[in-house]
Amino acid sequence: MSDKILCVGEILWDALPEGLFLGGAPFNVACHLQALGQEVACGSRVGDDRLGQEALRRMRARGLSTDLVQVDHSRPTGFVQVDLEAPEEPSYEILKPAAWDAITLTDSLQRHAEQADALVYGSLAQRALPSRGTIERLCAADLLRVFDVNLRPPFVDRTVVTRSLEAADVVKCNADELQRLQDWFDVPATAEDALGTLAATFECSCVCVTAGHDGAGLWMDGDVSRHSGYAVDVDDPVGAGDAFLAALLAGLLGGWSGTDLLGLANRLGAYVAARPGALPAHSADTVAGISALCLSP
Repeated sequence: MSDKILCVGEILWDALPEGLFLGGAPFNVACHLQALGQEVACGSRVGDDRLGQEALRRMRARGLSTDLVQVDHSRPTGFVQVDLEAPEEPSYEILKPAAWDAITLTDSLQRHAEQADALVYGSLAQRALPSRGTIERLCAADLLRVFDVNLRPPFVDRTVVTRSLEAADVVKCNADELQRLQDWFDVPATAEDALGTLAATFECSCVCVTAGHDGAGLWMDGDVSRHSGYAVDVDDPVGAGDAFLAALLAGLLGGWSGTDLLGLANRLGAYVAARPGALPAHSADTVAGISALCLSP
């Protein structure tokens, strides 16, 4: 049985050395969830321009509905210049303004949240007040709230992150983001203790930290799990964390836990990191199918 999942936030184009790739963390998560057989909707906003029209066309080609993607007649479609000079630590120039800064709380978007089982949202999409207000209103619905910390300088706002953590049931961050949370909220230095403290502080049921090829750690309902990850030749890591989150959420909804859950999430993340772009095609159409993916291109 599929779960109804609503992903809300930025849709944008990543400019990589190989060309332009459609992306944005919530969009990437939605695409992977859809590929894994989940019932998913994506709420965002694109410009009334060629890049916006192409984004909508590619969404439809992937089998994703565009009903919740608004069209902005004054702001352009989101665009990001990605610098891969250090392949495992890309830097991002995220242009502003962008259409996804102005996601509006429509009746349709509100109804989808009220009928969904889970909401996926991040911090980057909340850099501007209009989209931030919409996401905060959606978080008031009775569903599983999944927060992707997703800090992208200079768009790092402690107040936004705090409010998002307070709303969240599930939190996912990378090691650098965990360090920022440790500094802000005076939590223990070791990653495992930090996850438990964050969970207790913000009343979360699940907190997960990713560390690239070093794997990931998970605090879930009082139990701590660790997975050592998979060694792959990284093509570019853009979108690997989004793939990880999609597998993590699909596994959580499917009743997976502990190292088994982390193994699946790490495997899909590694698969994406070993290939160009955030959304390389893969054959897994269920959570369990991730285990059969070949990590080498």
